[in-house]
Amino acid sequence: MRIYRAFDFRSLKQCRLTNLGVLKKGQISAYICSISHLEASSQTLDQPSIPPLNVGRNVEGFLEKEILDPEWHSIERVSSNLSPSEISNALSKLRGSPDTVLALIEKLGFESLDLRCLCLAVGVVSRLPSPKPALLLLKRAVDGGVATNQELFDELVLAREGLRLSSSIVLDLLIRACCGLRRAEQALECFYMMKDHGILPKIETCNELLGLLLKMNKTDTAWALYAEMFRLRIPSSVITFNIMINVLCKEGKLKKAKAFIAHMEGLGFKPTVVTYNTIIHGYCSRGKLESAQEIFDAMRNMGIQPDSYTYGTLISGLCKERKLEEASALFGKMVYEKLLPNAVTYNMLIDGYCNKGNLAMAFKYRDEMVSKGIKPTVSTYNLLVHALFMEGRAAEADGLIKEMAGRSLAPDAITYNILINGYCKEGNAKNAFDLHAEMLSRGIHPSTATYTSLIYVLGKQKRMQEADKLFKQIVSKGIFPDVIMFNVLIDGHCVNGNLERAFMLLKEMDMKKVASDEVTYNTLMQGLCREGKVEEARGLLNEMKIKGIKPDHISYNTLISGYSRKGEMKDAFKVRDEMLSKGFNPTHLTYNALIQGLCRNKEGDHAEQIFKEMCQLLLLIICEYILSVRRDGRTIRKLFTLFNRNQDEF
Repeated sequence: MRIYRAFDFRSLKQCRLTNLGVLKKGQISAYICSISHLEASSQTLDQPSIPPLNVGRNVEGFLEKEILDPEWHSIERVSSNLSPSEISNALSKLRGSPDTVLALIEKLGFESLDLRCLCLAVGVVSRLPSPKPALLLLKRAVDGGVATNQELFDELVLAREGLRLSSSIVLDLLIRACCGLRRAEQALECFYMMKDHGILPKIETCNELLGLLLKMNKTDTAWALYAEMFRLRIPSSVITFNIMINVLCKEGKLKKAKAFIAHMEGLGFKPTVVTYNTIIHGYCSRGKLESAQEIFDAMRNMGIQPDSYTYGTLISGLCKERKLEEASALFGKMVYEKLLPNAVTYNMLIDGYCNKGNLAMAFKYRDEMVSKGIKPTVSTYNLLVHALFMEGRAAEADGLIKEMAGRSLAPDAITYNILINGYCKEGNAKNAFDLHAEMLSRGIHPSTATYTSLIYVLGKQKRMQEADKLFKQIVSKGIFPDVIMFNVLIDGHCVNGNLERAFMLLKEMDMKKVASDEVTYNTLMQGLCREGKVEEARGLLNEMKIKGIKPDHISYNTLISGYSRKGEMKDAFKVRDEMLSKGFNPTHLTYNALIQGLCRNKEGDHAEQIFKEMCQLLLLIICEYILSVRRDGRTIRKLFTLFNRNQDEF
C-alpha cells in the first residue's frame, strides 16, 4: 500500500534532514529519497501530495546529490550515521572529482574514515596536480597510528587497483609521508614492500629517502639503498649524485667525492653548482682550504659560475682558520661579481673579526650590511654584544641591546646567556639575576651555561651558601649539571677555603657519572696549595694519572708554585724536570715561581741563572715566531746570530 502525505516543500527544504539524527540507518535512505524526489519535481509545488517514499534508494545517491549542492549541512547531520561501506562506495563513484572528495572529507571529518575509506580518498586525491593534499592525509594517518605500516601499504595497493590507477603515486606518497615525519625505518620498509610487489618507486621519492638518511647520519643505510636502486635499475638523477657526494663528504671521503664527479660525467650527467658546492663545503668543514680552492677553480674552468653559497662557504672556512684578510678579499670579489651576500655571510665576517678582537672591522661590516638593506639578525647582535663584554665595554653592549629592541628583534636564549655571563664576569650579580628573572618571565628556559655563570658570580662574591642553594634548585628542576658547572662550584669553595665541600662535590661528580677533567683537579690542587698542603696536591696529580686524565702545564705550575712558596726548592725542581720530560715547556709562571722561591731561600746566584734561562727561552720563542712569518735563509741566519750573541751577554 502506498502512503501519501501533504507537505509544504519550501518549509521542508528549509529544515532538511533535521530529524535524521533520531532515524536509524534503514530509515535514512527512504527519508533522503523522499527529499530528492521532492527537489526533482519542484515545478509541481502547487499539488497537495508528494510521491511515495522509495526505500530502495541508498545513501550514496544522497551523498552524490548533496556534494553537488552548495548546502552541505545535510551531510554534516548524517555523517555519524553513515557506514564505512556507504562512504567508500561514494568515494569510488567520485574517483574523477578529487576536489570534491577533498571537500567531502572536510565535511565528514578525518575521524569518520576507516582505513579503506582513507586509502580510497588518498587514491582519488592523488590525481590532483599538487601532491600536498594526499600527502597531508597520509602524514596524518602515519603520525596518528591509524594502522601498521604493512596494513596501510596493503590497503593502498587495494585502493590503487580498485581505482585503476596505473601510476605508483599513492605508494610513493606513503614513503614521502614517512620521510616528512623523519620515520626513516618505515620509509625503507615501504620501499622494500613496493619492490616485493614489482612496483618501482619514482626517483624523486628515492632521492627524498636518501636525503633523509643523509640528514640522520645513516650513511651506511644510504649506500645500501643506493645499491638497491642501482640493482633495480631505477635511473638516478643529478640530485641523486649530489646526495651521494654529500654522503661521501660527511664520511670524510673527500677524494672519493671528488672522483664521483667523473663517475657522474661518465654516465652522461653534468655536475651542477650544487655538486661543486657540496665538495667545497666538505673540504672547508675540515679546514682543507687549498683543496676547496682547487675545486672552486675547477668549477669555474668548467664554465659553472659560483653562487652566493659557494662564496659564503669559502668565506666561512677562511674565517674559521682566522685568514680574515683572504676572507675579506674573497668577499670583495663576490660583491664585484654582483652576487648579493646575505646576513649569514656578513655574520661570518663579523664573527671572525670579533674573535680576532678587531671590533672596528666587525662594526664596519655591520654598518655595511645595514646600508645595503640587509637586516642584522639576532645572531649579528649576539656576536657583537659578546665581543664588547669580552673587552669590558658593557655600556656599549647595553646600547646594542636597546638597538635590538628598536629593530623589534627579541633577544633569544643565547643573548641572555651572553649578557648574564658578561655581567657575572664584571661581578655585577644584580644585573645578572635580574636578566635571569626576565628570561623566565618571557618563557625562555635557562640552560646549564646560564646557571654556571650565576654560580660563578656568587663564588666571586663569597656567597657560597647561595651558590649551593642555587645548585640544589637546578638539580631539583631536572637540569643535569655538567663538568663545567661542577668545576665552577668547586673553584668557589676552594677560593673561599671550604675544601671539605669541594671534595664532597668531587665525590658527587663520580656518583652522577660526570667525568672530572684536568680543570677539576687543577682547581683542587690550587686549593690545597693555598693552604700549604702541597703533598696532598701532589697526591692528586697521581690520582689524575690513574683516572687517565693527563696533567697539563697548569698542573705542574701549581705544584712548582706550592713547593716554592714553602721554600722546598728541591721538590719544586723535581716537578719542573718531570714537566720537561712530559714535553711541556716552562712558562713565565714556572720561572717566576722558581725565582721567587730561590730568592726567598737567599739563593741569588741560582735565581740569576734561572732568570738567564728564562730570557734565552723567550728570545728563542720570538725567533720561532718570526721564522713562522718569514722563512727565507737570510732572516734565519740573522736571528741565530742575534740569539748566540745574547747568550754571551746574559
